[in-house]
Amino acid sequence: MGLVSTKIILKNPKEKKLKPLEVNALVDTGSVHLCIPEHIKIQLKLEEIDKKEATLADGSKKLVPYVGPIEIRFKNRVGFTGALVIGDQILLGAIPMEDMDLTIIPKKKILDVNPESPNIASSIVK
Repeated sequence: MGLVSTKIILKNPKEKKLKPLEVNALVDTGSVHLCIPEHIKIQLKLEEIDKKEATLADGSKKLVPYVGPIEIRFKNRVGFTGALVIGDQILLGAIPMEDMDLTIIPKKKILDVNPESPNIASSIVK
């Protein structure tokens, strides 16, 4: 399918005076979390909540900061999550994608809202 990238808006909901950041993100269904580089953590004044052990693509493990909360916006969707601080680019993983009811359209190589619920995010709670 190839790489899928998209623009998202990141915001620190605890810092009302901070301007949201519009950023490019690599959509990575193989990643579970939102991953952000250190400079995004600093710009959004995100607090470290914990540390998590992350398994990298090469199979190695690394202890990384877990920060948050972060508000994510994409089209008509909003979600709140934490993020792993790692790497040099933003990765939008499976948990925030599921939370906002987003899907990859492989033929177009884009991220979009779930076509079965275009107006409002849906979720299963049973």
